[in-house]
Amino acid sequence: MPPDLLVLSASNGNNLTLSQRFAAAAHARGMGAEVLDLTGLSLPLYNPRVHAEAGLPAEVGTLSEQLGAAPRWVICAPEYNGSLPPVLTSAIAWLSVQGEGFRTLFNGRPIAIATHSGGPGVEVLAVLRIQLAHLGAHVVGRQLSSSHHNPAKDSSIDDIVHRLQRMDLIQP
Repeated sequence: MPPDLLVLSASNGNNLTLSQRFAAAAHARGMGAEVLDLTGLSLPLYNPRVHAEAGLPAEVGTLSEQLGAAPRWVICAPEYNGSLPPVLTSAIAWLSVQGEGFRTLFNGRPIAIATHSGGPGVEVLAVLRIQLAHLGAHVVGRQLSSSHHNPAKDSSIDDIVHRLQRMDLIQP
């Protein structure tokens, strides 16, 4: 059975830990939740030349199915040089070249965004919000920015999960 909430982690460090906290908060609210560590996928870096020569990797279809099965997502991503981490950018790029239907993954989907970064992480959250809105997602108004000096509060994580839980689901 697919989870009610899929929590994507774009790092295998602090953002993976943050992702696990989001999943635990969802479980506490009676939701099924899973964490998907994007760094654990064997998805190659998106490159149009590789795509033209080798086609779409099988992992893209698997990732697309996982994402499509979960009605709500949280994306936890660190800030890389004022923007998105390469693993997340590459995954979105691969998903976007799988055909016209890729937008159904994002259109109307409730998504929350969070970061644990070395600094405030506001740039990654701004860039991610713009990209997800461009793809048609309904991005939760509240976002979570945390760091070693400003750790994420359980109450903030729970509030974001609660907001996601109340959002209308995408229509098939």
